[in-house]
Amino acid sequence: MAKRLFDITFSIIGLILLFPVFIIISVIIKIDSRGSIFYKQTRVGKDNKDFQIIKFRSMKTGAEENFPLPKKQYHNQITRAGKYLRKYKFDELPQLINVLLGEMSFVGPRPVLRKFVDEYTAEQMQVLTVRPGITDIASIKYRNEYKILNSVENPAEYYKNVIMQDKLALNLYYIKNHSLFLDIKLIFKTIFSVG
Repeated sequence: MAKRLFDITFSIIGLILLFPVFIIISVIIKIDSRGSIFYKQTRVGKDNKDFQIIKFRSMKTGAEENFPLPKKQYHNQITRAGKYLRKYKFDELPQLINVLLGEMSFVGPRPVLRKFVDEYTAEQMQVLTVRPGITDIASIKYRNEYKILNSVENPAEYYKNVIMQDKLALNLYYIKNHSLFLDIKLIFKTIFSVG
């Protein structure tokens, strides 16, 4: 209950304070490239239910449907504005709406595509017993995930067999040890790791 109250309170405050930033980013995206301002994608949330995650669009339309992209291709798919949105994590700001709607939390396992959830073991399915988050332990560790994927020969296989498995292990650790104090600590770690 305390976690949900925290999410509602600070998502409302965040949306109000960041409204001018949303307007500025929206204008920059429209000037920079063709396509919508927001990027929506179906992800798997709490209780194994699908929802639409919301981000500022940082790639050319349709590019992220093929994640993870083949080696060295993603650089060509990121828009000029998108490079900065991703670097400073501004593309994640619209997820405050997901938090307010109760589809996400500030902290929790990052929501993934259904095709990855379909490969989870019974133990790994436990990550779906909590709301997914904007940030988590794995997000901080893999804040430069695209750079890692760009350095390996087979990004798709490396993501599935190495990165995803490590992320799930970190998520299971979080679920067993989560507290409001840990959430606040991870939020501050996320803020200071940006850039």
